[in-house]
Amino acid sequence: MRFRAGLALCGALLTAGCAVPYSPAPVATNFPSTQQAKLQAAAHWGVIARHMAGQLAPSLKVNAKRPLYVGSQQSSAFAQGVSAHLVTALVNEGYIVVKVPDANTLRIELDTQVVAFSAKRPQYKFTGERSLLVAGAWVLTEIDHTVEWLATAAIFAQDAYSWFRSQFATGDTPKTEIIVNLSLADDARYYARTTSVYYTTDSDRALYDAAAQPTRTYAVRNH
Repeated sequence: MRFRAGLALCGALLTAGCAVPYSPAPVATNFPSTQQAKLQAAAHWGVIARHMAGQLAPSLKVNAKRPLYVGSQQSSAFAQGVSAHLVTALVNEGYIVVKVPDANTLRIELDTQVVAFSAKRPQYKFTGERSLLVAGAWVLTEIDHTVEWLATAAIFAQDAYSWFRSQFATGDTPKTEIIVNLSLADDARYYARTTSVYYTTDSDRALYDAAAQPTRTYAVRNH
């Protein structure tokens, strides 16, 4: 009994000795897991344009009598494509969109920023791993299996495994991301603003960053 008590005391002392109540710098911790969409097709540009237009809708309805002008601070293919999708979405909703702004015009301004982080950032996509229940039946394990979850998640055949993972983009975590800001403003003030962040395919950076466009060199010959 005394031996066990001694071991417990030693364990407590060791634990206390390992604790660090003070540190010269904050300890790095992870944020709670979130999901971030990856732009992989021009159709996705239309999806986010319509989504952002919907977020501005309450302010647009308050100022419904004022004409709108859509502009972008960047000249990338992405900025041009999203601007075109915005015009389409707004016109289809019945708003007046002008080609040349005047003093009464509300401006919808698109502003993007491409950022690049270090390559090969870790990404933990899946909460569980597949387990074979019976021949041809798979289920994800190591997650909280409620009755409702099991009723919908116990899908048969190998397709189930692919179905669970289909929402996740393939490949490593992209190092390139784009911050997309959309503002509703005039010369005096902002009326609404939305900001979103997306992954992009690293090899497609030139589509999102005009500065990354490849340069061409031409030889000049004297005749």
